[in-house]
Amino acid sequence: MSEPLSDSALDQLFRTARTYNGYVDKPVSEDQLHAIWDLVKFGPTSANSLPARIVWCVSDEAKQKLAALAMPANGEKILQAPVTAIIAMDHEFYENLPDLFPHTDARSWFAGNEALAQTTAFRNASLQGAYFILAARALGLDTGPMSGFDNAAVDDAFFAGQPSVKSNFISTLGYGDPASIFERSPRPDFGRFNRVV
Repeated sequence: MSEPLSDSALDQLFRTARTYNGYVDKPVSEDQLHAIWDLVKFGPTSANSLPARIVWCVSDEAKQKLAALAMPANGEKILQAPVTAIIAMDHEFYENLPDLFPHTDARSWFAGNEALAQTTAFRNASLQGAYFILAARALGLDTGPMSGFDNAAVDDAFFAGQPSVKSNFISTLGYGDPASIFERSPRPDFGRFNRVV
């Protein structure tokens, strides 16, 4: 049985964690990227489908290529951040199910059912994107998830030859600069958006 996390851990993951618009000048190592993935992969997905595909833009060349495909304000964030991750989804994730979910013929649930495969890929890759944010925070890093880019152009630039892979969102990654954030937006209490039935 798991024990509740400490208040300080909950603060780091949720209550005091923020979405950063800029970062201090401190590098993020490739080992840290591997460490994030090594947590993300344990987050639950339907039939262990793991449809997320992540491109970690670390080189100046990759960041410039991505920044050119984003709205100007986001492009500046991409160029300034140590890393920007492209969180994408593979609509043909089911080809890996014989290996990832060997208990039954789960591939047959999705092969030939494009609508179900796309819905499942989007839902579960989005979950994995959330796990990415929490994993980064758990490891002492900060993130800046965002839309505001040309998905089709990003797909052409970073997933050429992989027509089943489509970008979902992007996120900067590094050590957040407190000067880059503004006052936290409201977070409603339970009664506003919840019902117990």
